Amino acid sequence: MDNHVLVTGGAGYIGAHACKALRRAGYVPVTFDNLVTGWQDAVKFGPFERGDLLDRARLDEVFAKYTPVAVMHFAALSQVGESMSQPGRYWHNNVGGSLNLVEAAVDAACMNFVFSSTCATYGDQDNVVLDENSAQYPINAYGASKRAIEDILRDFEAAHGLRNVIFRYFNVAGADPEAEVGEFHQPETHLIPLMLDAIDGKRDALTIFGTDYDTPDGTCIRDYVHVCDLVDAHVLGLKWLQDGKGSRVFNLGTGSGFSVREVIDQSRAVTNRTVPFKEGARRAGDATKLVSGSTRAVAELGWQPDRSNLNTMIADAWRWHQTGHFDK
Repeated sequence: MDNHVLVTGGAGYIGAHACKALRRAGYVPVTFDNLVTGWQDAVKFGPFERGDLLDRARLDEVFAKYTPVAVMHFAALSQVGESMSQPGRYWHNNVGGSLNLVEAAVDAACMNFVFSSTCATYGDQDNVVLDENSAQYPINAYGASKRAIEDILRDFEAAHGLRNVIFRYFNVAGADPEAEVGEFHQPETHLIPLMLDAIDGKRDALTIFGTDYDTPDGTCIRDYVHVCDLVDAHVLGLKWLQDGKGSRVFNLGTGSGFSVREVIDQSRAVTNRTVPFKEGARRAGDATKLVSGSTRAVAELGWQPDRSNLNTMIADAWRWHQTGHFDK
């Protein structure tokens, strides 16, 4: 049985973990990546095809070569700040590239599509537990570009029968517990790896932006999902489509989140090292609490986010942090 799955962005943080999960589930992940932010070293679980989503002819070649049973679409520019100053890049790459990909999939009769979206499509809905029916009002070009891709998928299902599962989530943390792949961004912007760098003396003290929020410890609260739990959900979404079920949106989150101080305290406990940090003023635009539930994913997909607790996420990230990096 032909079991190839085309994984866009498979050389990136989440995509590489997805490839490992797909391989374990009996699929052959085919990574399609332009290596702008991905790492060829991270492609360990199936074939690598270098290419850009803006290159339709290259996409057609890869679809013809592998005749994948599904697409799992992670590839995207994903820096919120950059999306505000360079919105054109986000509309051109994320939306233009995704439109190419969707059209290529339909033309190749590959009608199962799993899309990694974002809770940024909801905008700044502070202090509510988001679910799939929350209104979508993105406040930056990154969130807007992802919402546009969701709209494209809806339209292509109506016109062509392209069935899709969409996942929306906030922050992803942790790493493969076997440390074959992990989080390695250049430059790094995510809290947990930044904190582990500070513990290691690889960068200056971490700054806590704002300690006077209306939360139990005064620091803002964010939702984190372990990368392995996250990609397990994507594999369950693929199986959902292969079982002939209809298109569906699933939010992935803890429903409660973790404060910045909680992340720091847990990092100290896991690493047995002091976390150097200083307190700074609030950052413009930062919300107090951004969290999502995942009741639907648990009930309908049978998703079990067993690793999405701070202790496990930080322990797995720390294990990777001590040994893991990729080279260009």
